[in-house]
Amino acid sequence: MQTKTNKIPARTLLIAWILVIGALAPMLDSTMVNIALHTLTSNFHSSVATTQWTITGYVLATGIAVPFSGWLVNHFDGKYVYLFGELVFLLGSIFSAVAPNINLLIAARLVQGFGAGLIVPLLTTLLVKTTHGKQIGQLMAIVGLPMLIGPILGPVIGGVILKYASWRWLFWVNVPVAALSAILIITMLPHFPAENKQQRLDWLGTILLAAGSSTVIYGIVQASQKASFQNKTTVLYLAAGIVLFATYVWWAHRQQENAVLPLSLFHFRTFDASMVALLISGMVINGPMLLLPLFFQQVRNMSVINAGLLLGFQGIGMLVARPLIGRLIDNVGAKYVVLGSMLFSFVGTLPFAYFTADTSLVWIAIALVIRGIGVGGVVMPLMTDAYAQVTGSQVSAASIGSRIAQNVGGSLGSAIVATLLSKYLHTHMTHFAHLLKLGHYHVAPTALPQFIHQHSLMIQTHAFQHVFLITTFASLIMILPALFLTDKRKR
Repeated sequence: MQTKTNKIPARTLLIAWILVIGALAPMLDSTMVNIALHTLTSNFHSSVATTQWTITGYVLATGIAVPFSGWLVNHFDGKYVYLFGELVFLLGSIFSAVAPNINLLIAARLVQGFGAGLIVPLLTTLLVKTTHGKQIGQLMAIVGLPMLIGPILGPVIGGVILKYASWRWLFWVNVPVAALSAILIITMLPHFPAENKQQRLDWLGTILLAAGSSTVIYGIVQASQKASFQNKTTVLYLAAGIVLFATYVWWAHRQQENAVLPLSLFHFRTFDASMVALLISGMVINGPMLLLPLFFQQVRNMSVINAGLLLGFQGIGMLVARPLIGRLIDNVGAKYVVLGSMLFSFVGTLPFAYFTADTSLVWIAIALVIRGIGVGGVVMPLMTDAYAQVTGSQVSAASIGSRIAQNVGGSLGSAIVATLLSKYLHTHMTHFAHLLKLGHYHVAPTALPQFIHQHSLMIQTHAFQHVFLITTFASLIMILPALFLTDKRKR
């Protein structure tokens, strides 16, 4: 009897997979383009600072679009809003592929990012509307698939394209996927009638949220690029972002339920806990995700493709966990799933604080599989709990909140990791160069180049180990908000 109750209707599964296909290209694209920075800089004869805007612009446009998604899905048929986001992303991909110069490529990436910013929050919003909260854990495990495989498959696909084809294929490859998605949306996705056509767009609230999240993310991106949170640009933008968010809180208090993200959502314990945990998970999951390919390429001297293939073992762990995680969320609640997943993540990440250039690939693969099981079970229950206590009319607003938390947390995690790594390398390499200049090391002139190479590799290895250790223990902070998540065993 229990088995029958837990079985997901075929129609619901079909809707879930159509939504997943729609989000697949945006999630892959964001990671594919990241590894093409050097290639784009060379092809367009541009500076790295300018080319970096192909990535920064995409992230900012995504942040700007997220607050608009809530009003759109309340005001119009959700089917056509999702289709609109997909078509915007499709056009952005085509414009990116044919861009004749770096300025037009950046503009095209802004279009792409705006489309992606509509698609991703709508993915969860429409799913919750489909199920009315039933069996949401199992379905979130399906919907979370592009979020899980994007960071793993993206660099591999991007690396293969850059090696065997033109960089333009990084964008052309999105076209058939997005086109197929658009066809499936038109022909097979059901209608999601607008719940409040009379609702006026909270223009000021939307602008404040979009500007606040984008300003904070831009400040964090600058910290990541300059490997320091103490540069003037970062301090200025973070301060401005905090002011904008504070202004939004004042405005939302006045608007009550008419606000784009009503403050009443924060009266729900599970929503608060999931928001805090999503913010932290963005930091502690995205951080090591950035470190792993760099560790494989710089310490173990692997190619982009081989590093990506090795990361595939983490993907195996995620896929193993996915079906089990969904059932556990529905049966025992998010609390124990997150706590158990954090244990797996801790056990799978900690060994990298001790791995070196000579560590057997077998041990690395085992650690990655264990880490994948853990990572695969963190985000999905947190997203599920964001909707645990909200009403139908609040679903789109909850999606906005959860997406902003993920965006800011992810950017913050990458920036912190880049800063810690750069600081360690700079401090120890400078000290090594100083000792070398003083003649501290008694090495024969003929052996000096080899000595410098080996010592530099050792410092680099220690830098990665140092940051892996910090991020591993920092992940334990998530235990606190996890304790306030849903516990279905009490019922």
